[in-house]
Amino acid sequence: MSTQLEPPQSDSLRLRWISWRNRMLTSPRFQQWAAAFPLTRPIVRARARRAFDLVAGFAYAQVLAACVEAGLLDLLAEGVCDTATAANRARLGLPATERLLRAAASLGIAESLPGGRWTLGMDGAALQCNPGALAMIRHHALLYRDLADPLALLRADRQEPTALSDFWTYARASATGAVPPGKQGAADNEPAAAAYSALMAASQAMVSEQLIAAYRFGRHKAMLDVGGGTGAFLRAVGMAAPQVRLGLFDLPDVVAGAETTLARDALIAPRLTLHKGSFLHDPLPEGHDLITLVRILHDHDDEPALRILRAVRAALPPGGTLLIGEPMAGAPGGAAMGDAYFGLYLWAMGSGRPRRPAELGAMLRGAGFASWKELPTHLPLVCGAIVARV
Repeated sequence: MSTQLEPPQSDSLRLRWISWRNRMLTSPRFQQWAAAFPLTRPIVRARARRAFDLVAGFAYAQVLAACVEAGLLDLLAEGVCDTATAANRARLGLPATERLLRAAASLGIAESLPGGRWTLGMDGAALQCNPGALAMIRHHALLYRDLADPLALLRADRQEPTALSDFWTYARASATGAVPPGKQGAADNEPAAAAYSALMAASQAMVSEQLIAAYRFGRHKAMLDVGGGTGAFLRAVGMAAPQVRLGLFDLPDVVAGAETTLARDALIAPRLTLHKGSFLHDPLPEGHDLITLVRILHDHDDEPALRILRAVRAALPPGGTLLIGEPMAGAPGGAAMGDAYFGLYLWAMGSGRPRRPAELGAMLRGAGFASWKELPTHLPLVCGAIVARV
C-alpha cells in the first residue's frame, strides 16, 4: 500500500500555472506576439532587459571594479573633469578611458556632460559615500577568481583551497583553536588579522546604522559583542547608548587591534572591557544582559553556529537578550543578495551559509532560548535583525 501523500491543492494549482507559464515563455510564437502586442510589449522589454542583465552582470561588476581601482570615482567626486584628466588618473590611454567612462555612464556610475566632460552619476555618488561597499568592491577580485569556473568550485565541495578561503584562513583557523600553517606566533599572525579586521571594520558602518535604528540598546546595563573585531559596531552602540557598559570578545590578535583603536576613545574606554578567546571553544564572559552576534552566524556552518548560540545562552542571565544582525536569505528586495551573492561567497570561503529568519529561529530554540522574533530594519538586504530571550 502506497504511503505517498498527495500534494496540497494549492501546490497543484501553482505547478500547473508554472508549467503553462514556462511553455508560453519558451515559445517563439508567443514571444513574437507578446513583443508586438501594445499591452504586453512593455513587459516583454522589461523582461528582456532583466535577462540581458543576468547575462552581462559580470561585465557590469568589472566596470565598477575598474572605476574604483583606477581612482575614477574619487576623481569624479572632486568635480567635473575631461577625458584627458581621467586618463591621467587612471593611467590609461584616451580611447580606453573613454570606453570605460561610457560603460560607467551606461550603468549610472558616471554621467556624461556636454563638451566631453564627466561627473559622478547617481549610483556612483551613492557608492562613493559608502566606504564599506568600496572595500567589498576591491575585495571582490578574490571572489571573481574563485568564480571563474563556478562548476569546478561547486564540484570541489569545499575540499580544495580557494582565493577566499586563503584570505580567511587566519580567522577560521584561529577560531577553531588551530594556528594557520606556517604561523608560529602572534607577530606572524598580525598581518592576516589586520587584513580581515580592516575589511570587516570598513563594511560595519552600514550594518551598525541598521541595528541602532532597529533596536533600543539603552534599555540594557551591559552589552557583550561576540566576534566584535576591532570594535566598530561596539563603538557605534557606545555612542548611541552612553550609559551601557561595553564588552568585546574576539581572538587575541583581533582584540589587540581593538585595544589600539578603542583605548584612546575617551567616551568608550572608561566603560570598556576586552576579552580574548575563541567563541567556538572558550566560555563567554558572564555579567551582560545583552549579547550581540553581528555577521557571525552566517560565516559558520550549522554545527559551529549552534555551538556559538549555546555558548551565548550559557553566558546570559535569566531574562537576558541576544541580538543577531546579519544579511539573511529571503530578505524583502534582497533575495538575490542572500542566496546568489552570499550563497556562493560563503561556499567559496569554505564556511557558512545564508539562513532565513525561521531557520535561525529553529536553531535558537535548539540552543535553549525561550523565544525569538524578527525585527524590521530599514534596509533588510544590508542587515536583518533577530532578538532572542532566555
